[in-house]
Amino acid sequence: MSESWPLLAVYLVECGDSAITCLSSCSTLENNTKMAAFGSRAWISRTFSSLSSNPLRICIVGSGPAGFYTADKMLKAHQTAQIDILDRLPTPFGLVRSGVASDHPETKIVVNQFTRVAQNDRCMFFGNVNLGSSVLLKELRELYHVVVLAYGAESDRVLGIPGEDLEGIYSAREFVWWYNGHPDCRNLAPDLESTDTAVVLGQGNVALDVARILLRPIEELSSTDIATHAFAALQRSSIRKVYLVGRRGPVQAACTAKELREILGLKDLYINIQESDLKKTAIDEEEMKNSRIQKRVYELLCKAAGSSPASPSPGQRELHFVFFRRPDRFLDSDERQGHVRAARFEKTALKVDLDKQVAVGTGQFEDIECGLVLKSIGYKSVPVDGLAFDQHREGLYVCGWLKRGPTGIVATNLYCAEETVGSITEDLESGQLATVSSSPKAGREGLLQLLDGRNVRVVPFSGWEKIDSEEKRQGSLTHKPREKLASWQGLLTVGSK
Repeated sequence: MSESWPLLAVYLVECGDSAITCLSSCSTLENNTKMAAFGSRAWISRTFSSLSSNPLRICIVGSGPAGFYTADKMLKAHQTAQIDILDRLPTPFGLVRSGVASDHPETKIVVNQFTRVAQNDRCMFFGNVNLGSSVLLKELRELYHVVVLAYGAESDRVLGIPGEDLEGIYSAREFVWWYNGHPDCRNLAPDLESTDTAVVLGQGNVALDVARILLRPIEELSSTDIATHAFAALQRSSIRKVYLVGRRGPVQAACTAKELREILGLKDLYINIQESDLKKTAIDEEEMKNSRIQKRVYELLCKAAGSSPASPSPGQRELHFVFFRRPDRFLDSDERQGHVRAARFEKTALKVDLDKQVAVGTGQFEDIECGLVLKSIGYKSVPVDGLAFDQHREGLYVCGWLKRGPTGIVATNLYCAEETVGSITEDLESGQLATVSSSPKAGREGLLQLLDGRNVRVVPFSGWEKIDSEEKRQGSLTHKPREKLASWQGLLTVGSK
């Protein structure tokens, strides 16, 4: 079995990446396109004359980058494979749609490649199909020769400190989903008007994303695909000061140079970095020798600190990088009981532990007054019933964040998918997987019948194309690339037309 399997114990998910299933032709389909009616729905099948009458049936749960890259690689590696991609959302593309910041349209171009995969005759998308409620994992394993879990991480790590449940404290994932129009977070409604200060915990790319959205001039967001409700809230926002707080030092900041350079380059933004925080040790020097990215990030921070004025000008927006601090607790407001008024931090120092510098407390504390806290401390995968830790399961594989944890960029999933597809191919060739001839599976036909019997309102890729067209039509009215449909009802209504 693949070496990726043991990691399934730790990361069972989506990270947005929802489930998606690439489908191939059913054995009963004719060479020409025909309609297959299931209940009140009509499914358009494609031409599958080149397919084996008994194809290798593969189900991929999750339609984000990991899922689509896996589907693409499988289609190329196995010419008779039929792939179905499942996602709990009516929309495909997972993190690319719901996680990539609105002001990063260039990162979303990859959906063109994923669209070509979904339109392949041997692939089919099943939107609005939830693993665990619409269909069980054991049922998918009965229907398909191979099941790949690639649904990312849709939950959040918690700090476990006092006051974490106060109002005004959100995970960065929730905030990103809110401004990206994810239907689960449409009603998040963070209060951006009652405070001028936000604290962002973490210094990775997601932390920089949310800080940038809060601080970017609103006119620069008007032509993006940011959700209307978020744009309106940001227009009224009183946030003028953002603190990016990290447990360790500038050498260990988890962002990339590209993301850091972008936020440092925002128009009319005051940058504050304490010179004392930029002092580096011999161990820091060694870390930078081994990491070009860490070295470049450190250099950019030093340059920003050296070129910034001593104090901000009146009304200027401010970004403060705060290093060597770990959150200790959140403090309740006296005036707005139940709402956060400050974050208390313990100062830290770095200590070497197993060849890695870790932050340890010093017993010194300080408070940062704020009315909004965004926790960018990591994602957590949602577990699936029917899976035991570190247990071998024939025909079951993992990919993406579910496999390696919530790390890397969109393209990282390409290499991850290559590894997973390589493991599947190896297991097929070595006989560890049941062969197609000795163990025929119902695949797509069986899944459609099962979902129809449960009255699941499946949204096919053609349904997504209707959603896509409607969003672009609405966006064109206000000179935006699209106006995202941000409610479940709206998505399902348009996608099911």
